[in-house]
Amino acid sequence: MRRNVARGAIDGQREGPRIAPSWYIAIVTVRLDKTIGFLGAGNMAEALIRGLVQDGVVTPERIVASGPRGDRLAELAEAYRIETTTDNAALAKQAEILVLSVKPQILERVLREVAAAIAPGALVVSVAAGIDTATIESHLPSGARVVRAMPNMPALVRAGATAIARGRHATEADLVEAKTIFDAVGLTIVLDESQLDAVTGLSGSGPAYIFLILEALADAGVKV
Repeated sequence: MRRNVARGAIDGQREGPRIAPSWYIAIVTVRLDKTIGFLGAGNMAEALIRGLVQDGVVTPERIVASGPRGDRLAELAEAYRIETTTDNAALAKQAEILVLSVKPQILERVLREVAAAIAPGALVVSVAAGIDTATIESHLPSGARVVRAMPNMPALVRAGATAIARGRHATEADLVEAKTIFDAVGLTIVLDESQLDAVTGLSGSGPAYIFLILEALADAGVKV
């Protein structure tokens, strides 16, 4: 007998009702009907934009990215049909979910620039490594809802592992929205913020060390 792998039937037999096994988990795309603004247009921002657009989590016209380089913004606009701007404050004003995707060393300066422009009720999500939610909240209007995230490099190929934690004012609904964003580039777990520094060292930086090991093995193989 030859099994039809695609249909799960055996030649000469009629296929009966298909019943999912007890371990089966249906994967359903969750959609966000909100404008997402990426303050910073680097590699991680692009990875998230790509995942969101390809998964249909949000339509391209609901995504805006800002950055200082016009050529980089033009690349993103052409590749993903999103809106771009060099005006960080303008982006902050229209974003319902504001993703802080700038380098940690300039985050506080950028926050001072955009704090007054952030839309009331907006959720702020930070991917800046090592900057806790209390520091971010201190630069934002009182009661700002902040979620901190630590993605890693495999997110660039949609195989990432991201840990998220909420700040003092963020809600369970905010965590769900943040998780939806990072689920587009891999798997996401929710942790207490006290654990995120360990995640930064292990999950955030760990893949880079594995890449070095693989590179060394490849080099050794060439020399054998």
